Amino acid sequence: MMERVVTTERATAEPLAKTLRDAITRLSRRVRQARPVGDLTFSQLSALTSLQLAGALTPRELADVERVQPPTMTKIVGKLEERGLVARTPHPTDGRQVILAATDEGRAVYALHERARNEWLARELDRLTPEERATLAQAAEILQRLARG
Repeated sequence: MMERVVTTERATAEPLAKTLRDAITRLSRRVRQARPVGDLTFSQLSALTSLQLAGALTPRELADVERVQPPTMTKIVGKLEERGLVARTPHPTDGRQVILAATDEGRAVYALHERARNEWLARELDRLTPEERATLAQAAEILQRLARG
């Protein structure tokens, strides 16, 4: 009897999982597109965002966070360094390593992109009814809980 309940619950969760995943993916893509045009690539902005959120990382840690191979991250970091958005400093305990961190200019560029994405989403949310916004506020709390595991 318990087996049937679990199977039924699982069957109901699967279509929701697909619909929710698709909606999150599409919304995330749309939010990413709401950025200053012709500026950073998505990969560069993602790396800059990771450094902004983490504070500082080794190149290997940044590659792991971004889920790319170290040679790919080397190219991304190189472009960010050329623009003065990221700086390298010696690792405090390992002379073979460096630490990457966003520069003041990098933090300003990150803030500009963050503001553009937030403004786009706020405009879209303004088009919803108060009830729909309240539902999304509840959903956001639930999604944050799911993301934390």
